[in-house]
Amino acid sequence: MRRFTMADVDDLVSLDADPDVMRFVTGGLATIREEIETEFLPAFLAYYERYEGYGFWAAIEKSTGQFLGWFQFRPREGPSADEAELGYRLPTSAWGKGYATEGSRALIRKGFTEFGCSGLSRRRWR
Repeated sequence: MRRFTMADVDDLVSLDADPDVMRFVTGGLATIREEIETEFLPAFLAYYERYEGYGFWAAIEKSTGQFLGWFQFRPREGPSADEAELGYRLPTSAWGKGYATEGSRALIRKGFTEFGCSGLSRRRWR
């Protein structure tokens, strides 16, 4: 996993254009490019400044360098500052291959060992 950059717009547009990926997020509707460029990606990038170590992470396949989707690991909203929220969105081509498990485990381990998390709220963002 790595930090997002503005160069990731095309990958995010492609991911959010898949009706199966977006079925439980928007009812299958694609996210428009302008919204990704002006709202979502800037919000992803802002997390790196606001919360050390937390944020949204581009998942990249190690051997090919292919964009696999994204994971989020961020402080949970509300009174429990020591709890984190975990989520992810992966393309259908990555489903059933263990990427969600691998990425989630890595972020959970980081949260409990480096950030002192005491709890976790999981959110599935295929």
